[in-house]
Amino acid sequence: MTKVELRKKYKTLRNKLSINTIEDLSLAIANQALKLDVWQHTFYHTFLSIEEQKEINTDYLLNILSGKDKNILISKSDFKTGEMTHFLLTDGTVIKKNRYNIPEPVDGIEILNNKVDVVFIPLLAFDTKGNRVGYGKGFYDRFLTKCKPETIKIGLSFFEAETEITDIFDGDIALDYCVTPKQVYTF
Repeated sequence: MTKVELRKKYKTLRNKLSINTIEDLSLAIANQALKLDVWQHTFYHTFLSIEEQKEINTDYLLNILSGKDKNILISKSDFKTGEMTHFLLTDGTVIKKNRYNIPEPVDGIEILNNKVDVVFIPLLAFDTKGNRVGYGKGFYDRFLTKCKPETIKIGLSFFEAETEITDIFDGDIALDYCVTPKQVYTF
């Protein structure tokens, strides 16, 4: 299937999920993530969930990272440049939703891309080769190209892998892992 077809399919599937189901699946994803061999690093980037898009609730993952005393990074998106700026999440971080309902830090301690060790990536769909489909704006592809080559890229998905995304191009950055409620895919 193409990215456009997959976006439509998985937005529809997500919209059918109840709040209770989203919570249960999000907790299962966090528990599956604990099986990954990635917890020895320092800087972990994650997204904050867009509730209106019925995204995975990353609060469970944030609790794991906090419990492991990791440096957690969250982003602010610039829709004019297509770039993200990353900030250290602290007890004092003020978070506000932008006009697209994306929760973002108002300000804080900026951390450069080359410091990021592990990135948890939102997505709509992925395939058995580690290719992914997001919302189509390219924010994560631009961000990931600026990270160090050894940065670990982990997708989080409510749903299992598609066989193939047919319209992948050279600028698409593939995942190293994808975590679903049922399993961890390794690419």
